[in-house]
Amino acid sequence: MKKKEKKRNGIPARTRRGILAACMVFFFSLQIFQGKMLWRESTGESPGKVLSGKVPAEENERTQIMETTQQKEPVSDAQTAQEKETREQEREQLLTRLYARSAALVDADSGRVLLGKEEHVMRPMASTTKIMTCILALEKGNPKDLVTASANAVAQPKVHLGMHEGEAFYLGDLLYSLMLESHNDSAVAIAEHLAGSVPQFAGWMNEKAEEIGCTEAHFVTPNGLDGEDVGGVHSISAADLAKIMSYCVLRSPKAAEFLAITQMPVYSFSDAEGKGNFSCSNHNAFLQMMDGAISGKTGFTGDAGYCYVGALQSEDRTFVVALLACGWPNNKNYKWTDTRKLMEYGMAHYRYDEVWKIPELSKIPVENSVSKNGLFGKTAVEVEIKGKESPGKILVGDDDVAEEKTEVPEKLDAPVKSGTPVGQITYLLNGEKWGSCQAVVKETVRRRTFTWIAMKMCEMFYQFNF
Repeated sequence: MKKKEKKRNGIPARTRRGILAACMVFFFSLQIFQGKMLWRESTGESPGKVLSGKVPAEENERTQIMETTQQKEPVSDAQTAQEKETREQEREQLLTRLYARSAALVDADSGRVLLGKEEHVMRPMASTTKIMTCILALEKGNPKDLVTASANAVAQPKVHLGMHEGEAFYLGDLLYSLMLESHNDSAVAIAEHLAGSVPQFAGWMNEKAEEIGCTEAHFVTPNGLDGEDVGGVHSISAADLAKIMSYCVLRSPKAAEFLAITQMPVYSFSDAEGKGNFSCSNHNAFLQMMDGAISGKTGFTGDAGYCYVGALQSEDRTFVVALLACGWPNNKNYKWTDTRKLMEYGMAHYRYDEVWKIPELSKIPVENSVSKNGLFGKTAVEVEIKGKESPGKILVGDDDVAEEKTEVPEKLDAPVKSGTPVGQITYLLNGEKWGSCQAVVKETVRRRTFTWIAMKMCEMFYQFNF
């Protein structure tokens, strides 16, 4: 007599064993399939390489990348080709009519050259040099320091204060002499007091210029008199001169003190012993010439010609104009004409705008991942922008073109860890990189392994309550 099979939940034991055997066959088939796929990928047969949080950089370079570029229309919605050509002609005519051989109109906040004429050509800069001398003295010295005139300082040519060797002055007083009357002896006395010698102070000036971001500047003297050393001729480009003034009026920790000195109409003082009295008047006519003018410095030598650098604030904008070789004797007022033209152009054509949009990043599919949607369900991970989302507002003109270039992979390969960089957003202005940020995954996604699948299948199998 046949032994009666035991049933569990109505399923005979033989049937249960058959189901279990089928599952085992499926598991081993899946393992063989995955092994074959891995072999195909290793031999280059698989075209579907995807980006993984663990693959080397050289693998990432072979990853298929999706690029999206959003190009903005120029700021003026009503712009036509004819209008653009007219504006280009206006710019060319303005630059042609400038007296200066080198000129730069610069956005002081960003340092961007908005309009330039041979703005990267290095030329002698005369007493515009003294803005660097002044800001170094403010940052490294103490206004109450006693400065004693040396024979070298006393020997400086006019324009000079008229110091006597051994005469002492307070540093704070000499800064007005330096910036209002452009006294050459005061510049040398300040340099020697702070650094010990003029060559040492010139080294400080060059270091500071490099710190500010100048690449077209070489300082030899603290007063701007024509000079030369082993490093070259005392010279600068209009673009870098504007960059230094931008630093002096906006970013220096002593910007307020710099502005107070350069805006002072008249200043009187005496030497430290009170024996001699001196008076200085501000010769920067630009301060009365245009509303919003906040600072400036003139200069002249035989090699440099007339030079000028000035700053103006209008609404929330700060413009700097730098002029080099702007006429010689009998052309003393050319610098004021050129400065007005460039400042008026900047105020008329440039304004702050949020030109870059924050890109919307779609979810990225993750292959071979553990899914919440079943054993072989699909997973897509959210991506977010890490750090500053966009460069923010920037001073732009009518014909500036802003773009965002988004580079993210079409798919990822598990495992992926939260915070892993998987792409980049690059912000461009007129084709040049202005800023960038990373795109990172928001959550961790585990890899779907054979062991994980087997465990899940076992869980599903025993849910039948065998």
